Amino acid sequence: MDYFLTEEQQAIVETARDIAQKKIKKVREHYDRTEEYPWEIIEELRRADLFGVYIPAEYGGLGGGCFELVLVTEELSKACGGIALSVAGTALGTYPIILFGNEEQKKKYLPDLASGKRLGAFTITEAEAGSDATATKATARLEGDHYVLNGTKVFCTNGNAAEIYSLFFSTNPARGPRGVSAFIVEKGTPGFSFGKKEEKMGIRASPTYELVFDNCKIPKENLLGKEGHGLMVAQATFDVSRPGVAAQALGIATGAMEEAFAYARVRKQFGQPVISFQSMQHKLANMAMEIEACRALLYQVARAVDKGGRRFTKESAMVKCLCSDVAMRVTTEAVQMCGGIGYMRDFPIEKFMRDAKITQIYEGTNEIQRNEIAMMMIKEAARQGLGKK
Repeated sequence: MDYFLTEEQQAIVETARDIAQKKIKKVREHYDRTEEYPWEIIEELRRADLFGVYIPAEYGGLGGGCFELVLVTEELSKACGGIALSVAGTALGTYPIILFGNEEQKKKYLPDLASGKRLGAFTITEAEAGSDATATKATARLEGDHYVLNGTKVFCTNGNAAEIYSLFFSTNPARGPRGVSAFIVEKGTPGFSFGKKEEKMGIRASPTYELVFDNCKIPKENLLGKEGHGLMVAQATFDVSRPGVAAQALGIATGAMEEAFAYARVRKQFGQPVISFQSMQHKLANMAMEIEACRALLYQVARAVDKGGRRFTKESAMVKCLCSDVAMRVTTEAVQMCGGIGYMRDFPIEKFMRDAKITQIYEGTNEIQRNEIAMMMIKEAARQGLGKK
């Protein structure tokens, strides 16, 4: 399909694809096995300016938007969904600053994030506050010209590799969800340390850490937006970041399909290539149809987000949910197409399946996505007066 990319967008795709195919593919098994952070690939991404494709030019970025980030994430994820998170996870931590940061905050943090000199991270999650982000217990207490942070955040993508974090603390526990506020926290701040490193099923090249705050003091200027607006910051961020999860899922699905197709063309059973069997052809056809349908929706949603004019909560939830569900189906079928070898760790297919699963879970489980889609549909119907006699 021709998605009518501009010359600059096509160049971004080709650059990301070149790094994915020539640099990432040959080391993905190593980083998946060792769980080391892929700093050698980070350097390649920095030199290619891929960390800044969605950041405004006045802050050192390339001036693109959600669509450009989607293009990069998709291409990198075709090789490795975990390594792709170095860019996508940084973007998740950067978006709150783009959307809600004041001019001083943007000038201070965005140039380093755009160049990849410093990586970003984001987490709102706690042990008792997952899908229910309103249950935040970590606190931020204003004392003079500083906030004092206490508590623990979990499941932080980019973990200890990041240096600039967008995080959420309760500044007024008595107000519940209206007491949650967003902050920028820098690595190395006294009182901020790393707890448990998670051992994960997939995306093992991306470190996931617990963040611990023990009387951690940050300047009051690090508040993002206003006190009590934290959940609004988080939701608005997810509206523009969930297409990135969809792109990761789409890339994983595409990579798995391509690997399975290539294997099925050379693997022979009963004297002929496996791909000559109708059952295998039907699997391949179903994969291709679902992937292309996802790509069409994803690109349209990303372009709509960049055009702006309103929030795209429903559409972002739709594309995140659809692409991740398809990624799980496609990778499972890819393993099946390859038979026994598809289940083995020394063949790349099983890694795609392990990596795909998280896309149905983070940035809002797909059950939560369906809740949001239905809720927005109900609100839209009420505004339009549908169903009234």
